[in-house]
Amino acid sequence: MGKPLTDRDLSNVNIMPAANSKINVRPMSVHIGAEIEGVNLAQSLSSETVSKIRQALLKWKVVFFRDQHLDHSQHVQFARHFGALTPGHVVFGHDETYPEIYSVSKFRTATQNAAPPTSRPWSGWHTDVTAAVNPPAASILRGDVVPPYGGDTQWTNLVTAYENLSPTFREMLDELRGVHRFEAQAAADGESVKEFEARVNRRLMVSEHPLVTVHPETGERVLYCSPSYIKSITGLTPRESQQIMELLWEHAIRPEFTVRFRWEKGSVAFWDNRATAHLAPSDIYQTDFDRQFYRVTLLGEVPTAVDGSMSRAIEGKPIEAVSS
Repeated sequence: MGKPLTDRDLSNVNIMPAANSKINVRPMSVHIGAEIEGVNLAQSLSSETVSKIRQALLKWKVVFFRDQHLDHSQHVQFARHFGALTPGHVVFGHDETYPEIYSVSKFRTATQNAAPPTSRPWSGWHTDVTAAVNPPAASILRGDVVPPYGGDTQWTNLVTAYENLSPTFREMLDELRGVHRFEAQAAADGESVKEFEARVNRRLMVSEHPLVTVHPETGERVLYCSPSYIKSITGLTPRESQQIMELLWEHAIRPEFTVRFRWEKGSVAFWDNRATAHLAPSDIYQTDFDRQFYRVTLLGEVPTAVDGSMSRAIEGKPIEAVSS
C-alpha cells in the first residue's frame, strides 16, 4: 500500500483542510476513525489525494466517506489506487462480472450457515481472514441498501490496545505466536451445512502468526489477536492459551479503543486490516429491514514479528491477486 511512513509523516496528517486542497479529515474519536470530506471517489484521483487518504488511513486506522454513490466499476477503480485486489471472498465467492466484489447482504452464505456463537463481549469481533498466511491489507465497504436505523459497524485500534498493556506483558507477548484457522460452523439445515463445510474445506486455511506483528508501513506494534480466527497460542497448555486469549480479546475491545459508525446510503468505510478488528452488526436480524453492502479487499503481505520472523502457513495457499 505504499512506502513506510515515519512518525513525522503521521503527525503531519492535518485535521483541517490542507493548502490548495479540498480534503478535510475529521476525527471521530481519540484513538480511531475519521471522516474524510471533499473528495469524489467516483472520479480518478490525483496522486496527492491518494497520498492524503492513505496517510489518514494509517493514522486513524479506519476512514469514512459520505454521499459516495458508486457502482461496482467505480468501487474497484477507487480501491486499485491503493494496491492489488483479492477475489471478493476467498471462501464464499464473488460477483460474476466483477471478481473483486463481495456481496455483504443481510442473509449471505456466511451468515445463513453460521450458528449463533456462545455470547461473549468479544463474540463476532474479527480481523478479516487471518487464517490465511497473507491476510488482506485493507477492505473498502460501501453501503447500498441501508436500514433507517440499526446495522452500525464498530472497529477497534489494535495498536492502541497493545500500547495499553503493561511493559512486562508486552515483552512476553512479543515472543508468542498464535494459530489461526478458518472453520465451518454448524447450522440447523443439515444439507446446507454439508455444502457449507465442503466449501470451507475446499479452501482450507490454517496459519501461525505472531501474537504481536509489526505494521509494514508505520512500524507500529499491533496486538494480532482476531477473536473469530485465533484458536490457540503455540507452546502453551490449552488452559493457559484460552485464559490469555480471553484476556487479550476483552482488552482489545475496550470502548475507549473503538469507534462506531452509523451508515447512510452512499457511505464508504476503508479500514486497515493490519491494525484493526471490527464487529459486523447483529441487531439487523431482529428487524425486517434489508441491508445490502459491497466490499473490495486489498491484497496483503505475510505478517512480521518483532524479531523479524514471518508468519507461516500450516495448511492452505496464500491469497492471490485478481488480475487487473
